[in-house]
Amino acid sequence: MKRSLPLLFILTALLSRNVLAQGAPDTLAKIRAAKAITIAFSADSLPFSYVETNNQPAGYSIDLCKRVIAALARVTGVPDLKVNWIVDTVPNRVALVASGKADLECANTTQSQARLQQVDFSNLIFVDGGGFLVRADSNVNGYGDLAGKSVAVTTGTTTEKRVGAMLKDRLIDAKIVPVKDGVEGVALLESGAVAAFASDKIKLVGLAAQAKDPKKFAMLAEDLSFEPYALMLPRNDSAFRLEVNRALTQVYLSGEIDQIFSKWLG
Repeated sequence: MKRSLPLLFILTALLSRNVLAQGAPDTLAKIRAAKAITIAFSADSLPFSYVETNNQPAGYSIDLCKRVIAALARVTGVPDLKVNWIVDTVPNRVALVASGKADLECANTTQSQARLQQVDFSNLIFVDGGGFLVRADSNVNGYGDLAGKSVAVTTGTTTEKRVGAMLKDRLIDAKIVPVKDGVEGVALLESGAVAAFASDKIKLVGLAAQAKDPKKFAMLAEDLSFEPYALMLPRNDSAFRLEVNRALTQVYLSGEIDQIFSKWLG
């Protein structure tokens, strides 16, 4: 039996739509059923996301997420919504959200095309640039001075790829030393094991400020990259993304963002 092409196109479209609908996550329903939301965050990304002395998450991104969580509690009709916080590294946080083990990620994570293959992102919450932290008493004053030296960079970050690309493009023969987090990177720099630690500039400032002697460190003037931060969300869940963005928009329109910004970045 022959079927017309228009009919086949319509049937194919309907089937594809059903498959996509069945495969798409429904995070709002999941939160409503569990009466809980799971948030992934970073332990060492001051002032965006870190663990305070009382073992509670804190930071610019955390404060924004708390506003989002309050809005989601209203939307799902769960006023006493329980919040489960999971602290982990960048690659693991991406995996947690991609697998559905975390509903939302609140840190200083860069929205990138590579990550968009696994997760979605909210509207931007901040824009930073990548850079290099060095010892103030070193002879490293620019990228060219890194030749023959070692550079620490956190594994699984966008900075890791950009450092490698920059060194290759500029024909700088430097060794990249992968580290698990910023604390390890600064420790290696302080000990002299590496000549520089590469990361987002705001994070580097926060890490240096937490050191025993912040004056030991300096930042290279050159920008490594453009880093747009956003909250990480499950992929293909437009309803959840809409509510997260709606909550963020309310924070911006109400002027509350000024207080949050001044508290952490002012």
